[in-house]
Amino acid sequence: MSATYAAEKQIAIAAVRRACVLTASVFNKLVKQETLTKDDKSPVTVGDYSAQAVINTILGRTFPQDPIVGEEDAAELRGDAGAVLRERIVELANETLTAPLVDGEKEEWGLGPSQAQTAEQLLDAIDRGNYEGGRLGRFWTLDPIDGTKGFLRGEQYAVCLALVVDARVELGVMGCPNLPVSAADPTGPRGCIFVAVRGQGAFQLPLDDPLSAAGTRLTIPASTPETLNLLESVEKAHAKLSFNERVAQILGVTRPPTRMDSQAKYCSLARGDGGVYLRMPTGVGYKEKIWDHASGSVLVEEAGGMISDGRGQPLDFGLGRTLGENYGVVGAGKDVHDKVIAAVLKAKSEEEAQKL
Repeated sequence: MSATYAAEKQIAIAAVRRACVLTASVFNKLVKQETLTKDDKSPVTVGDYSAQAVINTILGRTFPQDPIVGEEDAAELRGDAGAVLRERIVELANETLTAPLVDGEKEEWGLGPSQAQTAEQLLDAIDRGNYEGGRLGRFWTLDPIDGTKGFLRGEQYAVCLALVVDARVELGVMGCPNLPVSAADPTGPRGCIFVAVRGQGAFQLPLDDPLSAAGTRLTIPASTPETLNLLESVEKAHAKLSFNERVAQILGVTRPPTRMDSQAKYCSLARGDGGVYLRMPTGVGYKEKIWDHASGSVLVEEAGGMISDGRGQPLDFGLGRTLGENYGVVGAGKDVHDKVIAAVLKAKSEEEAQKL
């Protein structure tokens, strides 16, 4: 009997691998050669749209009934104003889809030299990401470039794809083109894919051969205050870093935090590169998007960890495109998760007392 979600797992890995090749190509062709600011959307926009077009095309061929919750839609690409951008995206997406098959891939997935798509087909594929999510049924959620500033710096970003069934994440795949294969060798080989199917464990695979490689099973090791450190966002707008410092003090953490962009932090946690993922809200009103946490949450849980909000409550992937009211996100090994939540609540109460 085949393993649950075996087909979904193989196809998701293939889709994420191809999207990683595409985004690396965008970086080498566009980012290195163009002067840009955060407001200049071209490289990130080209990469986002092209990667979403590729992954959604593959999912449309393999699971045509499954809706997709994606970050992008194709509205600005239609019409004369989007012509130049559209042309770039169509070229990149087709270059990626028509690349030769590698071991483990199948032509019926929409891959290979004869699988070029028209511009309209690719725009329609992007627009398949417009689903609003919900409590019942199955859907995919995709972030084609998670960690855009890390991507632009040539640092950490991730291509993130997850399958949600009846509000529970059942499968997560993340491609991290710039993440060292081993944290112990930070200047060594880079490029990993992380995959987890609920009930089947978490694994790290080589980016250049993820479909036929056996992979390394991931387990979060036990932590002590001496070995524990926090995994945090680089961008101050994404996490309340001063609050995190206080949480670290309460926990007795002495090691400096590891700061990186994207869900690569979840991957690092799952393989034991840091002890605590901590992302607390920086203000009122922002709601976390499900595509920013779906893949990472199942990976950490399958590596033996726990994921919750800042109060210790489970994340709810059945509310739509967001996780609802934001109380932060905490990920850690089972041995320390409760201690982290207690430290978060203590730091929060101190913060509230100072307001009085």
